[in-house]
Amino acid sequence: MRYSLKQLAVFEEVASSRSVSKAADNLALTQSATSMALLQLEKMLGRPLFERQGKQMTLTYWGSWLRPRAKQLLFDAQQIEQGFYDQHIVSGEISISASQTAAEHLLPELISIIDKDFPELRIKLRVKNAQKVVDHVRDFECELGIIEGRCDDSRIEQEVWCHDHLVIIASKYHPYAKLDKVSFAQLEQAQWVLREQGAGTRQSFESALHGVIEDLNVWREYEQISVLRTLVTNGPYLSCLPFLDVVKHIERGELVALNVPELNMKRTLSFIWRADSIENPLRDCIRREAIRMIKDRKLEM
Repeated sequence: MRYSLKQLAVFEEVASSRSVSKAADNLALTQSATSMALLQLEKMLGRPLFERQGKQMTLTYWGSWLRPRAKQLLFDAQQIEQGFYDQHIVSGEISISASQTAAEHLLPELISIIDKDFPELRIKLRVKNAQKVVDHVRDFECELGIIEGRCDDSRIEQEVWCHDHLVIIASKYHPYAKLDKVSFAQLEQAQWVLREQGAGTRQSFESALHGVIEDLNVWREYEQISVLRTLVTNGPYLSCLPFLDVVKHIERGELVALNVPELNMKRTLSFIWRADSIENPLRDCIRREAIRMIKDRKLEM
């Protein structure tokens, strides 16, 4: 084999940062040494791995084919090195991208469990909407994602973690708050503040309304759940949010969960990863401990 682990590490870092100069900084190499290692690798393999568009580097077909295989070799090399230094196999850093509900209500407890039982495993966390989480996993930016609802991308593997449900909320002063039940016609007449397009909560809500209400009066859209809660608490709006994000406010009487008997808004929280990704004991450890945590909390699986 004529290529080296160093060349593969340079390739992976350029693929991740999409820039030779950024890759050089991250690897503590000179830019010329980084460029030379990449050019030597392309010459040895006989294929261009990147399309160079100004300072931006985009993977070619061959670069996309090579990336998961290069990551496998680099990961195996890391495990060999750690093994000879008597380090636990569950050690190193894993990058996770998660939606807001999971990040706020489930991941803090999971991270505490990991810190206690696997102190050499470090979790790098990003909090995004569901579509961006899928993008991060698909584009190799994260090894593990957590989303609400389904992902239909054939490149993504999906495993259900647990279930939750959405609720429609109103201020305690809203006219609907006093009703025993609310009809679809009344929902259609209301003003709504909702999560942005691409959010798992928004996708689940629109799926539940599909074929029932076609033209909802969406007044505002925001990424931040706290903004939506405050708008509903202080204004004439309705919103649809995960129960975990509003239960404390409902219990304090600040918000009211409306009863819409015909509306089913149960959904899943799922782990996702690239279907062609390498075996990863860090990812497997996270999934295993997460499932155990849900069972211990007696939440619905």
